[in-house]
Amino acid sequence: MSASRSETTDPRGPDKPEPDPESESDAGAGGGGGAERDGGGSDLLAALLDGMDAALCAFDAHGVITHWNREAERILGWSAEEAVGRQGFAGWAVRTADADEVQARLMAVMETPGRQVDEFALLRKDGGRVLIRTQSSGMRGADGKPAGVYSAFSEVHEQIDLERSIALSEALFDDASWGVVLVDVDLRPTVVNGYAARAFGSGRVSVLGRPLGELVVQGVEELEAALHHVLAEGAPKSPAELWVSVPAADGERRRCWRSGFLRLASPLAEEPVPLGVGWMFQDVTESKLAAQEADRLRFRSSQLYRAGRAAAECEDPMEAATVYLDFALAGFADHALIDLVAVERPDGSAAPVRLVRVAETPSGGGSGPGMPVETGGIPVRYMTGHPALQAMDRNGSVRASAPTAASGGSAQASGAVPSPAWASSRQWPPDSVHALCTVLRSRGRSLGVVTFLRGASRAAFERPDAVYAEDVTIRVAAALDLSEVLSALSD
Repeated sequence: MSASRSETTDPRGPDKPEPDPESESDAGAGGGGGAERDGGGSDLLAALLDGMDAALCAFDAHGVITHWNREAERILGWSAEEAVGRQGFAGWAVRTADADEVQARLMAVMETPGRQVDEFALLRKDGGRVLIRTQSSGMRGADGKPAGVYSAFSEVHEQIDLERSIALSEALFDDASWGVVLVDVDLRPTVVNGYAARAFGSGRVSVLGRPLGELVVQGVEELEAALHHVLAEGAPKSPAELWVSVPAADGERRRCWRSGFLRLASPLAEEPVPLGVGWMFQDVTESKLAAQEADRLRFRSSQLYRAGRAAAECEDPMEAATVYLDFALAGFADHALIDLVAVERPDGSAAPVRLVRVAETPSGGGSGPGMPVETGGIPVRYMTGHPALQAMDRNGSVRASAPTAASGGSAQASGAVPSPAWASSRQWPPDSVHALCTVLRSRGRSLGVVTFLRGASRAAFERPDAVYAEDVTIRVAAALDLSEVLSALSD
């Protein structure tokens, strides 16, 4: 290290140090633990070299080590004072038998352009061996002539781990079999892979930086709540299933995404600083719907079985009919009505079909078992084209849903408010929004109609619901037919 040659007690202060030629010549050999030179530039260089995450050493044109940073010391155990100034690695950091080959391969890059990657087995100070991977490049002097070589190196297993991480990242964001989205702390996508872009119905670039509310129509609140939780508390212990609706060419698509979340933190900060959330998901809509349908079928089959067992214990066939409806309503509908065909006119003249209400479930906002209704044989005031009359005409099932009070559209629309007048005008409970009418058939005759009703909290009836309702109605029709036969015999 250079020092001042003289010092004086002159009150004006010490004399300015004279430049030391030897110190100046050694300045280039001091970076990262060699000789230092006075001045901020050399100190900055030494600090930069020592702060590198990779090990670094440099050789002059004669193969003498000029630089050796702290990461190199950590890997091999040799300090900068012990390494700088040595002629290559021979005799201390590499086996003697390998020294010439290692030195030749390192110095060969001085004469060739670009970088050269090599792997060497070096010796640690404690005698152990370590396999390193080096990236070496030649240096040129001011005159353009070769001036030395610098080499950055790391342990091979660390390099392989890094390469694996990079390869994994590229594979995930290329076209993995599940969606991968990186979301920043403002909950805006920053990186999206091909699977996720297709799930959003957009391109990989067009979704970047957009609010999630523009990508997800319904379910965005639950998604944002999950992301906020991960940022604040960390990743959940198990995947979460989120139901969302995303835009589509024909409207909206309802999808179920099984999602996993990871909180991303900067590895360069002293304390963990959230960078965002890694969100991985897979579309499991088809399997989820299939599982729900299987559960629904098992439940309905169980209800029919239980209803048959309970109905077999009823002495009154009319009671057995209402028992079937009571079991069928569970998880299926809110109300049920039984209307039977009125007795034909004595003169045998043809007349429109008239239906008489014989049983119904409570309709005043409560719930309970179906009960017989005493109407004195007065037909229900069904308007022309009523769904129950349509079912009688078709000998099949008829589904109907109330229009919205505001727009006249379907009551299934989001936020739709059905009109109470729609149900009241059809002689149904005022809270009814969806209806399913099925014909009571027994011994080749149409005995009447069973009407199942749902409120606004339920979805409209679909074709599988109609199949189940027809299965229930067959059992109800058999009980009602038996009731008519017994009534006729008693008369």
